[in-house]
Amino acid sequence: MASRTMSDMSSPVEFLELLAREAAAVEFEGPLVAARAGGASAERLAELEQAKVVALRVRALLGRRRRREVELSGLYDTASDLAGLRDVDAVLRAIAHRARHLLGTDVSYMTLNDEARGDTYMRVTDGSISARFQRLRLPMGAGLGGLVAQTGTPYATANYPEDERFQHTGEIDAGVTEEGLVAILGVPLRLGSTVIGVLFAANRSARPFAPEEVALLVSLAAHAAVALDTARLLVETRAALAELSSANATIQAHSASVERAAAAHDRMTSLVLRGGGVEDVAAAITDVLGGALLALDADGRRLARVGEIDEPDRSAIVEAVAASRAEGRSVRRGSLWYAAVVAGAENLGALVLRPDHELVDADQRILERGSLVTALLLLFRRTVAEAEGRVRGELLDDLIARPVRDIESLRGRARRLGVDLDAPHVLVAVGDEAVAGSGSARQRVASWATTYAWTRGGLAAARDGRVVLMLPGQDAGGAARAVVRDLSRVTGRPVTAGASGPSSGPSSLAREFREADRCLTALAALGRRGQGASTGELGFVGLLLGAVGEAGDRDVARFLTGTVGPVVDYDARRGTALVKTLEAYFGVGGSLARAAELLHVHVNTVTQRLDRVGQLLGSDWQKPERALEVQLALRLHRLSAPTDH
Repeated sequence: MASRTMSDMSSPVEFLELLAREAAAVEFEGPLVAARAGGASAERLAELEQAKVVALRVRALLGRRRRREVELSGLYDTASDLAGLRDVDAVLRAIAHRARHLLGTDVSYMTLNDEARGDTYMRVTDGSISARFQRLRLPMGAGLGGLVAQTGTPYATANYPEDERFQHTGEIDAGVTEEGLVAILGVPLRLGSTVIGVLFAANRSARPFAPEEVALLVSLAAHAAVALDTARLLVETRAALAELSSANATIQAHSASVERAAAAHDRMTSLVLRGGGVEDVAAAITDVLGGALLALDADGRRLARVGEIDEPDRSAIVEAVAASRAEGRSVRRGSLWYAAVVAGAENLGALVLRPDHELVDADQRILERGSLVTALLLLFRRTVAEAEGRVRGELLDDLIARPVRDIESLRGRARRLGVDLDAPHVLVAVGDEAVAGSGSARQRVASWATTYAWTRGGLAAARDGRVVLMLPGQDAGGAARAVVRDLSRVTGRPVTAGASGPSSGPSSLAREFREADRCLTALAALGRRGQGASTGELGFVGLLLGAVGEAGDRDVARFLTGTVGPVVDYDARRGTALVKTLEAYFGVGGSLARAAELLHVHVNTVTQRLDRVGQLLGSDWQKPERALEVQLALRLHRLSAPTDH
C-alpha cells in the first residue's frame, strides 16, 4: 500500500508544470525516475512515458512557434524599415543583420549584379572580417553566388570548399578561405522575373540549411529587392519633381502663358506631394488651359473626365499615343491634343485634351507635364495596390488555408483593411482556366481580382493555381455570376466560378471555401464550364456536395458502396473501365452503338463490359428504379473523386 502511494506522487500534471516553467528537455525524465523509484506499476510507468512523449512534442511545438514569432517579428521590422525608407543602405544593412541573427549564422552578405561588367559584386556584409572577401566580384555562373545570380535559383551547401557542384575559382576560393566560410546559403534578389542580386547566410563551420531557413532568407531577399526598387523609384520621383521645379522657374520669367504654366506646375507638384489622384491632375490642367480632358489607361479605359468630351475611336487613340511616344511631345489630331503617359518603356495611358483656344508651346508643356505627373501617380497607385493586395491575399489565405486559431488577431488585421469578418460573406472560387497562359496574363487576373474585391470591401488571393474571392453579401450564386461576367471580359475567354455562403463568422470561411471549391468542381463535372453558380443552385447534386463536406460523409459513402461500389472496386483491382463505360452508356440514352463510338471501342466490347456490370450489380440494374440510383451514384462518385488541382 505504501508503494502505491509513492508511485501516485508522479502524475501527468507534473509535465504540465514543466512546460509552464519552460524546463529543459532532460527534466522531463524526472517524473518517470521518481515513479520507478517509488515502485510504480508497469501500467503507471507506461502512462507517464506516454505523457512525457506528448509533453516533449508540445515543448518542441512551442519552441518552433517561438522561433516563428522571432522570424515574423524580423520580417515585420524589415517591412517597417521599408515603410519609412530614407537611407537604402541602412535598410540593406538591417536586412543582412536580421538574416544573420534569424538564421544563426556567422556571416551574412548581399551581392548585386553589375549589368555593365556582366558580374556580381559585394554590396553589404554583416559579420565579415576579411577585407579581401568584402571586395569580391563573382563572374556569372562562378561559385555558389555566381550560379544563383545566373540561374535565379537558391543554392545551399554544407561544405562549400569540398562541394564539386560549383565552379571554383582562385579569387573566390581565396576570399572564402580568408573569411573562413564553410557552409553557405544563397537566394536570389528578384524584381519581377529579373534577378538583381543574391542574399547569403554563411557559417564558418559545416552545417545544413533547413527548408524553412531557405524560405526565411527568400522572404528577406524579397524585402531587400523592394528596398532597392523603392530607392530607384524615389530617385526617379525626385528627379521628376526637380525637373518640374526647374521648369516652373523658367516659365515664371516668360509671358502670361508662361505664368499659367507656372501656376499649373505648382498645382500639380502639390498634388504629388499631398497624394492627389488622376482626377485632380485632370481638373488642374483644365483649370489652367480650359476646355475638356480625358485621362485613359493603357487599355483605353477612362480614368477621369473633366468637361464635355467624347471618347475618340480606339484606333485613333492608339495611333496618336504611338506618335506622342515616338516624338516625346504631345501631338495634335484634329481638334484634340494627345499626350502619352509613360514610365520608361511602359505605356500607362494617355491624356486627351480638347482646348478652348489654340495651344502655344508653353501650353503644350503643361499638358506634357500633366502626363508625367499622371505617370507618377499611376506608379504610386500601383505600388500601393500591389502592397495592399499582398496583405489582403495573405489574410484571406490565413482564413481559408488552415484552422483559425487566433480569431481576434485575424479580426484586428481585417479591421485595419476595412473588412468586417463577422458580417456575412460569400466565397467565390474561379476555375484555373482564368489564369492559364503567360505570366503577364496571370498577373493581370490577380490584379483584377484584388481590385474587384477591394472596391467591394472584400479580399482576394491566388491559391493552388486558382483565384479565390471573399465578397460581402449573402447571394453566393449572384456573386459567382457577376465574377464570371466581369472576369470573362478581362481575359477574353469564358471562366467558371463556384460559390458558397453566406459565412457565419471567421471560423466558417474555410468551410465555405471548400464548398465553393467543390461547387467549381461540380460545374466542370456537369459540363457547365463558363458559368457561375452556388452549391445551393445545383439542386440535388448541390445537396450531395454539401453532404460530402459535412457530417453526411458516411451516408454518402454507404450509398456509393451499396449502389456502384462493386463496379468501382472492380475497376480499381483490375484496371478496367466499367465506370467509364456506364457513364457513356447512360450519357447516350442507353445506345450500345453510340456508347461504343464515344468510347472508341467495338460494340461487342461495350456489351461484354455491361454483362460484367450485371454480374457485379445484379441483373436488375437496368430497371428504371435501379438505373436512376446507379446514375445518381455515378454522378456523385465523379463529383467526390479526388482532383489534381
